[in-house]
Amino acid sequence: MALRLLRLDRLLPVLLVLGLLWPAGAMANQLSLAALTSGRAAALVSPPEKGGGTVAGGSLFADRAAAGLFAPPPPRDTTGRVRRAPWGGIGPGGSIADRLRHLIARAEAGRDGYDAVQHGARRKPPKPPTRMTLAEIEAWTRATPGQPHAIGRYQFIPATLRRLVREEGLSPATMFTPAVQDRLGDRLLAEAGLAEAMTGRLPRRTFMHNLAKIWAGLPTANDRSHYHGYAGNAATMTWAEYEAEMARILPG
Repeated sequence: MALRLLRLDRLLPVLLVLGLLWPAGAMANQLSLAALTSGRAAALVSPPEKGGGTVAGGSLFADRAAAGLFAPPPPRDTTGRVRRAPWGGIGPGGSIADRLRHLIARAEAGRDGYDAVQHGARRKPPKPPTRMTLAEIEAWTRATPGQPHAIGRYQFIPATLRRLVREEGLSPATMFTPAVQDRLGDRLLAEAGLAEAMTGRLPRRTFMHNLAKIWAGLPTANDRSHYHGYAGNAATMTWAEYEAEMARILPG
């Protein structure tokens, strides 16, 4: 009997330790599972952000971007989600990107906005651009050779649209919605040097000329489009109007 009691005595601490460790281990596993679950939920609901990446080939400014003069465009996003512009808001007009896009749309699209199609296109798309997929826009482009195909609020030409869609990782089934058009427009703003212009590393007038090299409706300092006379292009505002508006958007 004494031997049995001794053995129980020796076993009791082991049982106690096991009894204490098991709940702790179970709790640790539950906490780990909770952490993983909450992390997964956060990843699903958190809005993706822009930033980083490298300038891809084909940009008007790609050759100078390597020297760090121009802002790198946003990274490719293969999820198809629309990302928010990273630039902060200034006053009631919205963010700097919002106001720049509005100015560009005024020069390029006029009243038709996101559903604008270049006026020289004799055969228009079968439906408004915002109700078309990227694949449908490409099909319209290929089916109507020999005419202008600039489309949307920012008048994307086919080569530029294809490049931006590829770099953004958008699928052919993606609708050409206002949000998608803004997203592609933001990439061009970044390539033109918006980040540097905001911090003063790029002079405002240089940035203005960079934008004019992308959008033919914007003037250069001589009041003419950078592409004046080419395929009927012409500036739709004066340099004085352009500069005054840009001074309000990017003061200093």
